[in-house]
Amino acid sequence: MHYTQCLAARTLKFVCSKIVEPSTMRTLNQTETVYIHVTGRVQGVGYRLACVRQAHMVGARGWVQNNLDGSVEALVQGTPEQVDLMLTWMHVGPPAAQVREITHERRDIDRRFDRFEQL
Repeated sequence: MHYTQCLAARTLKFVCSKIVEPSTMRTLNQTETVYIHVTGRVQGVGYRLACVRQAHMVGARGWVQNNLDGSVEALVQGTPEQVDLMLTWMHVGPPAAQVREITHERRDIDRRFDRFEQL
């Protein structure tokens, strides 16, 4: 990281700004939405709750829910990095889970979620 300047504020705290490349700025402002379907031993093991916690940690938004067939589905929205972090985590899940297969596809939707929740 390159820091261009640190300015002392009136309360003696420091505010630092860093150089951000234009291509990185586009990535930061870009929002992706991905539908994810997870099969295996993913119900009754705390998968959804752990998924919500992970989404809150990475700043992703959307939802996760159980399906009647024993699978879990989620709609994850965020920056490409946030979505990638969620996909990586969802391949493994919480300790008691045994993920057999995960499929995902990008969705173009107008709705913007303001949080991640369990349905």
